[in-house]
Amino acid sequence: MAVLKDILYKVKLLEVSGNMEQEVKRITFNSKDVVKGDLFIAIAGTRFDGHHFIQDATSLDAASVICEYFPAKLEKNVTYVKVDHSSKALGIMAANFYGNPSSKLKLWGVTGTNGKTTTITLLYGVFSKLGYKTGLISTVANQIGDEVIKSSYTTPDALQINKLLAGMVKAGCTHCFMEVSSHAISQNRITGLDFDGCIFTNITHEHLDYHGTFEEYIRIKKAFFDGLSMYACALVNADDKRGKIMLQNTKARKKTFSLKNISDYKAKVLSNTFQGLELNINDKEVWFKLIGTFNAYNILAVYGAAVEIGENGEDVLTAISEMDAASGRFEQIRSGSDITAIVDYAHTPDALKNVLQTIKSIRTGNERVITVVGCGGDRDKEKRPLMASVACKYSDKVILTSDNPRSEDPEAIIRDMQEGVGPLEFKKTLSMVDREEAIKTACMLAGNSDIILVAGKGHEIYQEIKGVKHPFNDKDVLGKMLSLTRH
Repeated sequence: MAVLKDILYKVKLLEVSGNMEQEVKRITFNSKDVVKGDLFIAIAGTRFDGHHFIQDATSLDAASVICEYFPAKLEKNVTYVKVDHSSKALGIMAANFYGNPSSKLKLWGVTGTNGKTTTITLLYGVFSKLGYKTGLISTVANQIGDEVIKSSYTTPDALQINKLLAGMVKAGCTHCFMEVSSHAISQNRITGLDFDGCIFTNITHEHLDYHGTFEEYIRIKKAFFDGLSMYACALVNADDKRGKIMLQNTKARKKTFSLKNISDYKAKVLSNTFQGLELNINDKEVWFKLIGTFNAYNILAVYGAAVEIGENGEDVLTAISEMDAASGRFEQIRSGSDITAIVDYAHTPDALKNVLQTIKSIRTGNERVITVVGCGGDRDKEKRPLMASVACKYSDKVILTSDNPRSEDPEAIIRDMQEGVGPLEFKKTLSMVDREEAIKTACMLAGNSDIILVAGKGHEIYQEIKGVKHPFNDKDVLGKMLSLTRH
């Protein structure tokens, strides 16, 4: 429990009606969850405006209300506080309510279109191996040391983040690594957090359904770096031309990593096979279990961040070399057959291209590549034909299918994808709405030594159709279908 005036420390207040000494038992922005003594914060979201539910909150005995404009009627014994921006205020208030936990551990964020999950999962693993109790906030899972906490979003809301961080501090964690999505930056979910460092992986076509333009998407990512303090570190991919943009206005210490350009942390790919990568990193040759050039960038980012945090470079490389990829990231499915089966989370054109180019660079040339891919509903439609085009360019056979259609007609999504299939590629393309049938068909089509890629869902264990999440796991389905069709 805390006092309202203390929770509002550093929040820009425009007007107050009521008692600032009001005790706050809990903060919520969902009027349906309000119980007596709560502080309700009205946020204008993408779907609903919380200001329309202020009366609902006070009828359930909310003690305090934070809003951008006062309701027509002010209830007695309720404190109303007007702020200029409710979602920004929520970030600061959440941090204050939980005792500013981000300032009590080393917090690093990773942002970019691709590579976020692998990078922070590796960082979590490295620092755990180095003997630190470490926290993780990711798409796949949230962890406090060895305790796994279910994850619903790439970056949780500000209250969840600070509650997680407070739990980490209480458990004795010294470090935390978290994915920072563009939605989280735009919606101020990370406002109020004290970051010790941030990594920029890359930026490609994604989330334009939300941000509107690619330029706005870049601007939002850059805002994260602009907000870093002079005591933080900004580590960016120098091979991505937007890496320099991320560094333009930041006060943070500037560091770079690359495979192609001059940088602080440089690597060269010596060997790339389905068994792993051999890299020369800053004149040290190391073998890693991870596969593909895209993972070489992830490894470099992890190495650079760990060294900037203060760890010994050789110890860090040894720790990374012992680690496997994150769940659903270029994950090979063992079936006892001679078919190479891979599940990957690639759900952007660039990510799919990276995975397929990696397969192309490793294959001997005699194997066929069979790709199963879909696109999500209620998301960026512009990338749908691009996804199909990339799949066709780098595959011998492509099966277009459902991903998470959500509220959209899956057949309509597939028709959008088909627009990216050229006339010469039409014969090698199949369309199947049922994802399980699509995976089964890929297994039936595969011959000895062929390569199957199932892309788009990776670690996910559900398929969302018409608002309902049905159990579905690409890894399980692929393994089962390989077993059924190969014996």
